[in-house]
Formats: sequence, structure tokens, C-alpha cells
Amino acid sequence: MEYLYILKQALVWIITIFWLYQLVVSLCSLVKLKDKPLKINKNHKFMAIIPAHNEASVIGNLIDSLKKQNYPKDMFDIYVIADNCTDNTAEIAREKGAIVYERFDEEHKTKGYALQWFLKQKIEEDAPYDAFCVFDADNIVNENFIKNMNKKLCQGEDVVQGYRDIKNPTDSWVSSGYAIYYWMMNRFYHLARYNLGLSPLINGTGFMVRFDVIKPNGWDTQTLTEDIEFSLKRIISGNKLGWATDAIVYDEQPVGFKQSWSQRSRWTVGHIQCLKTYTKDLAKAVKEKKTFMNLDGLLYILGTIPMLIITFTLILLNFIIYAVNGMTAGELILNILMYLLPTFIVPILVAIIIMKLDKKPIKPMAKGLLCYPIFLASWIAINIKCLFKPETKWEKIEHVRDIKINEVID
Repeated sequence: MEYLYILKQALVWIITIFWLYQLVVSLCSLVKLKDKPLKINKNHKFMAIIPAHNEASVIGNLIDSLKKQNYPKDMFDIYVIADNCTDNTAEIAREKGAIVYERFDEEHKTKGYALQWFLKQKIEEDAPYDAFCVFDADNIVNENFIKNMNKKLCQGEDVVQGYRDIKNPTDSWVSSGYAIYYWMMNRFYHLARYNLGLSPLINGTGFMVRFDVIKPNGWDTQTLTEDIEFSLKRIISGNKLGWATDAIVYDEQPVGFKQSWSQRSRWTVGHIQCLKTYTKDLAKAVKEKKTFMNLDGLLYILGTIPMLIITFTLILLNFIIYAVNGMTAGELILNILMYLLPTFIVPILVAIIIMKLDKKPIKPMAKGLLCYPIFLASWIAINIKCLFKPETKWEKIEHVRDIKINEVID
């Protein structure tokens, strides 16, 4: 029995220290820092790259929003990678004024492969661009996106994630769950770490990369979450990523639970792939470079599946101790509530605080806020399922609304 108590206390300390660290870092998002000075002052030339698979219903809206950028039109080009398309995505993109590359490879369909294929050609051409931005085909982009990313380049930033907002946050409790999750990530993960001099992460879409960064090795990613993989490799090499609150991209999220389950399953499998591939390298970087940035990157990769396993182990230990009469029923209930309340109730309160800080309308999100614990619980179920039955099949998210840039409010 004594050994069970010792093990329990050790695991409690691990969880407590981990979450106290996250809390302290998150609070740094409330500090407003002075803007970084410009190292140069020029308009850089950009590629706006859009990997697209059968996106005829939405590709036009994204191109229209990019053509309305508050940035010199001769200083950026719009490229669409029509990836294994069987619809008229390529034709619509050409009609809208984009430069279209068509790719057909049944064995390699994901965005990571499409970017590898396209950027390899641009590197070989020695294309005359300073940087590129990557978007999902269902995005729409704030008119100052490229202007604000250019400012980051002028400040000396190499890789920068933009503010990922949601264009359909109130369509269902599922899309509301995504919106709350990303709003929390934007402020408490990305902004907080940027303020502290740590490293944010690339977050799937709406990010910028200086072209020179990928010229030596191309877009070299292998996992299902190419964004996280690219970020971790940068952190391992000792390079911080940047954050641009004012470079806003609006993303469409699933409204149905089945599609959401499939999408988040793929993300979880990609995270597990990164956990297996890069944990050792991250730990080695912590030892060799001795920086908080590397430690923070290591804690990120350990923060989902390993912490989930530790939490469930703790819950199991409580039941075992109760079963051998080591605690009362009241103590058992209190111990379980100590894990459940921070996991499912506190995030609602935190979400409301963030929505107040970022001036997001709360009333239309009431249903999403109430259902947010269900959204989080389903993600825990997905994590458990993927540990035993990983799914790597990519499934297209169906778009249910035709939302244009003038229909969203910054």
C-alpha cells in the first residue's frame, strides 16, 4: 500500500508542475509588449500557395480575398496546387487569376506531399520570391494579411504563424468547439510564448515561411501533421517561430461530429507520429542547447498522450487504493473531481475570459460553450482510440456554406 501512495504522489507532482508551468506561461499573453523594430523597410515578394483537392465550391472565395490584399499586386502571386482533383477546381482557379499546378499521385495525397512537390520545382527554378504563405482552400484572408507578414519579415522573422480565426463558429456545437479551441490556442499558447521569447507553432494554415529557409532541404515532412513536424524540427535546430496577431485567416471547420471525429483522429495520429519521431531529438536539444525554448517544445510533445496516460493512471490508482480500503468513498469522489473539474469545467470559464479579452460575441456562442466539455471529452476518447487503433486515412471535409470575405468581421 505504501508503494501505491508514493507512486500516486509522484504522479500528482508531475501533473501539478506541468499545469502550473502552462498557467504561468499562459498569463504572459496578458502582457502587451512593444512592437519589434524594423531591421529593413521594403516590400518583399510572396507566393500565396493553396493546396486544393476538389475544392471547387470554396476556392474562388479564397482567391477573391487574396486579390483584395492591401499590398502591391505585383509583389505577390497566387498559386493553386490542384492535387488529384476530379472536379473543376483547376478551371475555377485559373478563371479567378491564379497560377495552377495540377498534380496526380494516388499514393501521396496529403498537403505535405503537395507542398513538397510544388516547392521542389520552385527551388529548382530559383523562383524570385522572398517568402511564401500557405492557405487551405476553404480559407478567406483578411485584406492586411500579406502586409502584416511583410512587416514580420522586415523585423527579421523567418517563419510566422498568423491568427487562425473561424468563419463558421456558430454553425453547430462542433464548429463552436473548434472556434473556442483555436481562440484559446491563439492567445494562451502562441501569443503567450511569443511574448516570452519562446516558440509558437505552425498551426495548419495561414502561415508564412521565408523562402531561403526551405531551400536546402525542401519541404521535408513525413507525418500526417506536417505543420507540427515542421515546427518541432525548427525548435530542435534552435530556431524560434514567430506570431502575427494581425495577420488573420478565417478557416472553415466541420459542423458534423462524424467529420470532426475523423479529422481529429488524423491529427492525433500525426501527433503520435511526431511523439515517436522527435521526442528523443527534443530531449537531446534540451540537454545540448539548455534553452527554455527547447524545453517548452519538449513539454508540448509530452503534453497530450503522455499526460493523458499519467492522468488515467492516477484515476486507476485512486480506485485501487479505495478497493483495498485505503480511502473512503468521499475521498475517492473528491480525488476524481480534482481531475474532472479542471478538465471539463475550467475551460468554459477560461474561454469566456478569452472571448471577453478578444472581443468575441459570447451570446451566439452560448450553446458551444455549454457543449465544450463534450467536445473536449470526445477528443480524449479520440486520443485513447488512436493509441490502439490509429487511422491514417485522409477524408475530405465537406463544405456546407459559401462564405465570402465581406461576410466576416475582424
